Amino acid sequence: MPVIVFLIDTSASMNQRSYLGTTYLDVAKGAVETFLKLRSRDSTSRGDRYMLVTFEDPPAAIKAGWKETHNTFMEKLRNLQAAGLTTAGPALRTVFDLLNLNRLVSGIDNYGQGRIPFFLEPAIVVAITDGNKLASTGGVQDELHLPLTTPLPGSELTKEPFRWDQRLFSLVLRIPGHAPLGPEALGSVPSDDSPITAMCEVTGGRSYSVFSHRMLNQCLESLVQKIQSGVVIHFEKTGPDPLPTEGEGRGDVLEAKLGPQPWHCCRRLIYVRPNPKTGVPVGHWPIPESFWPDQNSPTLPSRIAHPQILFSCVDSEPVVVDKVPFDKYELEPSPLTQYILERKSPHICWQVFVRNSSKYGDLGLPFGYLKASTALSCVNLFVMPYNYPVLLPLLDDLSKVHKLKPSLQWRQSFESYLKTMPLYYSGPLRKALRMIGALNLLPDHQEYGLSYSVGSYLKKLSQQVESTAVYKINYEVKAVTAAFMFINMVFCRLHDIQSVILQMMSNPYDVPRRHLLDQLSRMRRNLLHGTACVLDQDQIHSVPIAQMGNYQDFLKHSTALLREVDSDQPKRLHTFGNPFKLDKKGMMIDEADEFVSGPQKGKRAADHNLPPGGGPKRRRCMSPLLHGRTYMFPRGYGKIFHLLQQLRGGLDTQLFFLHSIIKEAARFKKRVLIEKLELFMEEIHTRATSISHLEAV
Repeated sequence: MPVIVFLIDTSASMNQRSYLGTTYLDVAKGAVETFLKLRSRDSTSRGDRYMLVTFEDPPAAIKAGWKETHNTFMEKLRNLQAAGLTTAGPALRTVFDLLNLNRLVSGIDNYGQGRIPFFLEPAIVVAITDGNKLASTGGVQDELHLPLTTPLPGSELTKEPFRWDQRLFSLVLRIPGHAPLGPEALGSVPSDDSPITAMCEVTGGRSYSVFSHRMLNQCLESLVQKIQSGVVIHFEKTGPDPLPTEGEGRGDVLEAKLGPQPWHCCRRLIYVRPNPKTGVPVGHWPIPESFWPDQNSPTLPSRIAHPQILFSCVDSEPVVVDKVPFDKYELEPSPLTQYILERKSPHICWQVFVRNSSKYGDLGLPFGYLKASTALSCVNLFVMPYNYPVLLPLLDDLSKVHKLKPSLQWRQSFESYLKTMPLYYSGPLRKALRMIGALNLLPDHQEYGLSYSVGSYLKKLSQQVESTAVYKINYEVKAVTAAFMFINMVFCRLHDIQSVILQMMSNPYDVPRRHLLDQLSRMRRNLLHGTACVLDQDQIHSVPIAQMGNYQDFLKHSTALLREVDSDQPKRLHTFGNPFKLDKKGMMIDEADEFVSGPQKGKRAADHNLPPGGGPKRRRCMSPLLHGRTYMFPRGYGKIFHLLQQLRGGLDTQLFFLHSIIKEAARFKKRVLIEKLELFMEEIHTRATSISHLEAV
């Protein structure tokens, strides 16, 4: 899950315009949107986390954290404004502190216990600036300086503010204000000569000098390809240059002796590929520290961000033992990889060392080697156990010669090897011995190698960051964001009120003729109400689109309406949505409705063996109409039947009215009313039949 931080220059110089008429800040906003679109095409971008930081003073510089939604991120991006100084140094320090905030809690840096490449949190910092002079409150600076003091706990454990899985890339906008006369030159994008370029190269990144929009898109496509899971390592040659191979001539050797070559020292990324099944990088062996661990040391030496790995150009054979794990990392293309591939020796390797990693000796003991792939397509770094030329033959003899039953001589050789191995290799070595089936060869007390004071200090730092810093920074960011939003709203409102008040309190002779009636109505309203009404009817309807749906808030502040004349009618809700929606809480329910509805369908349908009288009791209908007693109108419908009894006319006229009323009752699903109307209709039929029978007699 890589973290991508966009550091946007919001200094006043970003208001300068390019030849297309857009400001540099608008170009930066468009570049971020284009980057997100290009990145979304990759299937591995689902776990990306984005942050938006500006050149403002912290914590106001943090516009959007990696826990913010995409809509919030885009809204903060569109609302950026260029006003301030070019404080690139403090802004970069803020970015690195934010990225390093959670590393002590997770223990990803593994201080004092070896550098583990597969414990990483890759981060890419994309800085977009105009490359002008660095300005601060202290004056103009020619070089980029990061503040040395930081409130982040545990920052003294690493000399640099960044880590080996964090790289900085900068887009320096050099788009001219006038259209170019000649055709645009094609090719690679050159690096810029601004002060931020040196910082990019130190972290393993680079800068881009952008002169046109086409070049900007080319840089963004290159940046998307740079998002890789890996760590940066500083490779440096030790000892003499290698002997020439059969394909090289003596002229190449003489040329190599003239001076240092680019492949002698380079800072490049090694790719840490995730496991295709789990999606998480997996490994076995660490890269040794640049000091020998001492269990009596009260403090821990500070480390450099990028481990310095020395490679010897002495040809040696690669060693691999069955069932003994090793780690394989591909190197990023560099002059070193190009030189190794040009030698065309895939069966020869160069051993790698870390200075001061052993107890005795300045160079240290080998922990792996560099080797070209068999197809000569790339160069790989193989990380093996520490001092693997001694350990691997011992393990091979243990499995093949001794059949996992070590002899006394073998144990003595193994104990001699353990004295040359740093103690933090004990855990990985114990796992490797378990994989080959050799148990109880390593003492249980031989672990880690940190003193009690160092271990307690690291634990205290983790608890301190987890309990205070995270919540403090989150609280400050949220509080400052809310405060700035409130202040912005207040100032906007005061500006509107001031403009309206000045308009109302202006000289009557300065009012235009066409505005006299509106001004007169405002004056009359202010005089009668006794308070200044700062908003008229036209301004009430001038509502932003984002607030047009807040109808409930408008109702709360509006004056209460008079009650309805007929209070027995059900209250009608607001006119939004269905205009026929009624408040059913105030409606009366007839008791007969519950009787007609009966029990729910399918409820206890399988209970056929219930004893008599043991079933669920039905509620009796209290309406005498259903029992043939004295006719009483159902509650709520008395007015209808009272009008029907006053109906005059022939039988057809009465039946026509009854059929119409039944249809209306069916439309509103009034079943009880329908039954009463049908009984009333039968009564009319019976009465008409008896009258006609008497007339016939």
